[in-house]
Amino acid sequence: MVFPQSPPRERATASTFAEILAENLGHPDGGCTFVQEDGHEHFVSWSELSREALRRGRQLLRSGLRKGDRVALVVPGQQEFVLAFLGAVSAGVVPVPMSPPMGLGKFEAYCEDAVHILRAAGARALLMPRNLAGLLNPLRHAVDGMQVLDPEELFAEPLPGNAPQPEEILPEDVMFLQFTSGSTAAPKGVRVTHASVLANCAAIIGALRLERGRDRGVSWLPMYHDMGLVGFVLAPLLARCPVTFLPTLRFALSPRLWLETVSRHRATVTFAPNFGLALAVKHTPADEVRRLDLSCLRVVGCGAEPNHPETLRSFATHFAAAGLRPGTVVPCYGMAEATLAISFGEIGVPLEPDVIQKEPYHARSLARPASAAAEEQVAFVPCGRPVAGHRVLVVDDDGNPLPERHIGEVVFQGPSVAAGYHGDAEATRRSFTPRGLRTGDCGYLADGILYVTGRKKDLLIVNGRNHDPQTVEWTAAEVPGLRKGNVVAFTRPGRATEEVVIVAELRSGDAAAVARRVRSRIQTKLSLPVAEVLLVAPGELPKTSSGKVRRSKTRQHYLRGVLHRGAPSPTS
Repeated sequence: MVFPQSPPRERATASTFAEILAENLGHPDGGCTFVQEDGHEHFVSWSELSREALRRGRQLLRSGLRKGDRVALVVPGQQEFVLAFLGAVSAGVVPVPMSPPMGLGKFEAYCEDAVHILRAAGARALLMPRNLAGLLNPLRHAVDGMQVLDPEELFAEPLPGNAPQPEEILPEDVMFLQFTSGSTAAPKGVRVTHASVLANCAAIIGALRLERGRDRGVSWLPMYHDMGLVGFVLAPLLARCPVTFLPTLRFALSPRLWLETVSRHRATVTFAPNFGLALAVKHTPADEVRRLDLSCLRVVGCGAEPNHPETLRSFATHFAAAGLRPGTVVPCYGMAEATLAISFGEIGVPLEPDVIQKEPYHARSLARPASAAAEEQVAFVPCGRPVAGHRVLVVDDDGNPLPERHIGEVVFQGPSVAAGYHGDAEATRRSFTPRGLRTGDCGYLADGILYVTGRKKDLLIVNGRNHDPQTVEWTAAEVPGLRKGNVVAFTRPGRATEEVVIVAELRSGDAAAVARRVRSRIQTKLSLPVAEVLLVAPGELPKTSSGKVRRSKTRQHYLRGVLHRGAPSPTS
């Protein structure tokens, strides 16, 4: 993979993001466009963004916060979130992005997770708008002595001349706490430093070949998630490439608005998780595709969750009629503990999944290329090569590097690795090792390309054979009547060996018949017996704030007997 030159020389001297904000004060050209809920657009230049962020940072200090204090952000509006986040960063206060409630459904679970994050972060303040204060009253007393600040009131006040000035900010200082999604365990606060952010942003700019004056982005990704925050707020600020932000809720209600916005703003770069690509295909019929012009796009990145080969292929095929060029869909891989990006596929190269033999993969953890169409196969999406200045290894359980096409744990090395977990020394010791970041993901290397096969702790081990849950879930989701992306596979203790259980949300059809088809399909396609198929009502599965199913939580609920069989809702 060919990487372009580093970001412009004028940026090479900046060692903290506070310095980047100060530099951007002199650049009124370019900036961010925020699409409002009613569709109106508001442009904010780089200089305006930095000036207001610096002002808000001093207002936070004036409220009593000091360098290193954590301030939790439950701020739904994208523009307000960006300004509050950057304001905290400019003053050395550590922002903790949190998701706002998405509705009254599962509100108790939302509050439980939010209270956990506030306590784990040791938040000194919670910033949330007045219209959420009543609804989120349970959060007010999560941490003793925590202030609750209204951004409209706090930031509307004039800044007095004697307002406190920020202390010196160092590269090794924590810039923000990024809490993990909680898809496999309780969310943990990743200590992301100024140095790791600048290293990862520079690596992203290089891998995507971003050029000032040529490239512009469009994002609907939630900003409390690392892909939306680092990928579309912080990296573009460093590169000074303009971005248009579409509210996440507008995308959720009408997925086709995403690519309509890309077409209208002539964006060259956009990203989405696997499910976002699937929703765009499902909700953009052929006649609407022909009204789009996607010839402007260089990169449609896909990451944040496992990439299904068929989903990526379907997206590329569906939108080809709108001018989407082959090789524009670029799989990638990353995680909060790496700040964000670990690897990118090659831009302009059409997707070619690696097709391997199923038997050696399951029985011996070997990724042998399939040689005959008739033999049983498994396919994995290439996640590309590691970002420049970094290295990826695949290791065994003892941490020893494995040869190519041997499946083990993915380890990431380089300056983008975060500083550990906040307040959790034991988890930090396990994951942030002298040899690099142990990602907890399984994968293999082939010709230097990384292929991620699944989460290590989520492996289904049945009769001595390893099965990754994503493959089981994707295979089950092909059965009509299930809600795609709402299927969870795990094991339960059995008499002789672990037994496979599938829990899925039922969209339509007779539950008993759908369950029989799921069991039959998994047996036929994967030669894997399924002990139970539990079909639940839409919305029943536990999910993270970014919409990923929570396997460990689903398994806990199943074993405790709190999941209930349900019929599909009339509108699902």
